[in-house]
Amino acid sequence: MQERMKYDAIIIGAGFAGLHMLDRLRAMGLSAKVYEAAPDVGGVWFWNRYPGARCDVQSLQYSYSFSSELEQQWEWTEKYAAQPEILRYIQHVADRFDLRRHIQFNTRISAARFDEETGLWDVVAQSGESAQCRYLVMASGSLSVPRLPDIPGIGDFTGKIYHTGAWPQEGVDFSGQRVGVIGTGSSGIQVIPQVAKQASSLVVFQRTANFSIPAWNGPLQPQTQQAWKREYASHRARAREVGTLYEFSDKAASQVSAQEREAEYQRRWDKGGVNFVHAFNDLMIDKASNDTIADFVRARIKEIVKDPQVAQSLCPTDHPLGTKRICVDTGYYETYNRPNVRLVDLKKTPIEAVTASSIVTSQQSFELDALVCATGYDALTGAVLNIDIRGRKGQLLAQQWADGPRTYLGIMTHGFPNMFIITGAGSPSVLVNMVVGIEHHVEWICDCIAYLRDRALDTIEAGQAAQDKWVEHVNQAAAKTLFPLANSWFLGANIPGKPRVFMPYVAKIGAYRKECQDIADKGYEGFQISRSSSKHNQESS
Repeated sequence: MQERMKYDAIIIGAGFAGLHMLDRLRAMGLSAKVYEAAPDVGGVWFWNRYPGARCDVQSLQYSYSFSSELEQQWEWTEKYAAQPEILRYIQHVADRFDLRRHIQFNTRISAARFDEETGLWDVVAQSGESAQCRYLVMASGSLSVPRLPDIPGIGDFTGKIYHTGAWPQEGVDFSGQRVGVIGTGSSGIQVIPQVAKQASSLVVFQRTANFSIPAWNGPLQPQTQQAWKREYASHRARAREVGTLYEFSDKAASQVSAQEREAEYQRRWDKGGVNFVHAFNDLMIDKASNDTIADFVRARIKEIVKDPQVAQSLCPTDHPLGTKRICVDTGYYETYNRPNVRLVDLKKTPIEAVTASSIVTSQQSFELDALVCATGYDALTGAVLNIDIRGRKGQLLAQQWADGPRTYLGIMTHGFPNMFIITGAGSPSVLVNMVVGIEHHVEWICDCIAYLRDRALDTIEAGQAAQDKWVEHVNQAAAKTLFPLANSWFLGANIPGKPRVFMPYVAKIGAYRKECQDIADKGYEGFQISRSSSKHNQESS
């Protein structure tokens, strides 16, 4: 029987988080192995190949900061990079830093068990292959487990079904086809205009209308790129404080005239992008102020969409602007002016059945050749809970999180020693530039491991009391905002039966970074740190 391999660390996932974690651990002189389910690096950017897939953070910001040579030499082509360019960037990083030899592809991890006798994690792949490690790092992604719509009879549909989060590598040609799209969140808003250009007919089944802001994307001019790169150090420093370099207002919408508000909304609309939601500093805490920006967007939708009834259905009315992920689009609302596009408002005419060849609503039957499900992910917890993870005394993580994820700092959870989660629930994660959040967590985790190693300590885990206090702190922070007013995937509302807990931490990443650093500076206050007996304190190879 082949001897089971032992590593200092096993990392699950080879996206932005896994690659950076691997590079840092290797620089520390630790042995590390990455297991990746896909046949290549990229994480979410490997799987999300749907037409129109694009980042909503500008290219020059959505990139690593750990290498000045990398950030100066890599040339971005667009203001908002599309999926193929982002994937090429990640592949370049893997090659440039010689990371591939430490990554095992086409390997999905099915289980991980903490062995209290050895103080090691036993990690098992679906193939049955297993390995051991001192530190287990979940770099499995916040948005990486696609969710098909919970529609009775969808399995009876004999046409092609695609999910935007698991798109065929070879692409899809919808020319001449009758296509349906379910979902109008970020991926739906990106894919719908592109499918409309190919399909003979497109029916959009809208469950919930969402706010979207024009991207005004375009080529990234060389002079713009060079000017940014000359100031990269200061840009990166500021990003570590605010997450993404938006233009934050120091004024409240409630304290300026209606004319000033309207002018500022128009200025930001014309500029485009997520920066729009930062027009005033009270928009996420004052419902009356939020109503003013929501009304502005609804007015723009009615200007763009020619059919008044369609425009009205596209206007969100059930949540404040920004409490669901704000979307950024290229020609989304204009798409509904095309003669081959039809909007079906499922709040008015719900789906009653799915047959072999059609979707039947309370009003009409729609014959389809293909169905695109832009129905999102089991966010923040799905990729972690898809693995059978058992900590001390065989405790199953899924049981501990049965009423919602419970972490300390969004990084560790009680009863699961030496298991780190990158951008997990309880951290800013999806509310900031993900690469900034990833780099902070990787740095913090590596500093923590170095602290343990330098003191010959073996295990660290979240203390129960500190974890409970942190979960309460995260909930209280969200309660001070308008976020809980929306049934969003931030709350797990897109997953039937998932506990309604607001998962991201709404504090700016600068404040969060300070909280994390203060805890580390106090000897990892709130964590339980232990030293095993000598026979269990051997270095892994």
